[in-house]
Amino acid sequence: MQNNDDSVIEPLAAASSALTAPSARADEIFLKGPRSRFDEFITLLRVMRDFLRGFRTLHFVGPCVTVFGSSRIQRDDPHYELARKMGAAIARLGFTVMTGGGPGIMEAANRAKEVGGRSVGCNIELASEQAANAYLDRCVRMHYFFVRKALLVKYSYAFVVMPGGAGTLDELFEAVTLIQTGKIKNFPIVIMGTDYWKELVGFIDKMAQRGTISASDLTLIYATDSVEEAIAHIRSKTIEPFGLKRVAHIRRHFPWLGERGLSGDDAVTQK
Repeated sequence: MQNNDDSVIEPLAAASSALTAPSARADEIFLKGPRSRFDEFITLLRVMRDFLRGFRTLHFVGPCVTVFGSSRIQRDDPHYELARKMGAAIARLGFTVMTGGGPGIMEAANRAKEVGGRSVGCNIELASEQAANAYLDRCVRMHYFFVRKALLVKYSYAFVVMPGGAGTLDELFEAVTLIQTGKIKNFPIVIMGTDYWKELVGFIDKMAQRGTISASDLTLIYATDSVEEAIAHIRSKTIEPFGLKRVAHIRRHFPWLGERGLSGDDAVTQK
């Protein structure tokens, strides 16, 4: 009888552990392999909570351009200034600037808020805390990396890739793969910091030469260090192709549903 009691207590203890574990360990727990049915159910609820929080926070931010890049880039780095100029230009085009919400390149792009633009972040909880930057109109904090990546793609009509590390590479190729496989529309991807990315661009060319990607896939990425060229490319590939137009106000939101709107002045939205 004692053995039967232990067999019940053990999974319940594991479930309790899953519920009370630090949020920063959410991905670790999720990816550790099969667990009890109850544990997996709790994980599903936590994933749903992440998505629901993201949907409610970001539903009314308007069409976005997401800027990917390293959190480790310092303010005296030329790429920080390039990201800052690009964020401001994206805002002037009428888009909301979306980033991972952290420091470095993300902070620089989010400084679009300084020129009257709309600025949002989709942050992630890590064991070593990544604080949200100070230039966000809205910020949603995620437990799961895959939920965060989905949200960074979901609301965006273009992607700008600045110098970064493994996470930035992951985000770049996630966007390329989704476009390549037809999971999302042919949204423009702009790589900036060509000195930093030249080996990667060369490797992508090599993949096309070897036939591991199609030659037409090379057109999915536009590399430039010119803010003006980048904005012209984004404008030509988004405004008319996706039926965007400038509006005075974003769609009505309902606070009683937990929704929060953003200022819609000089914004773009779908027709």
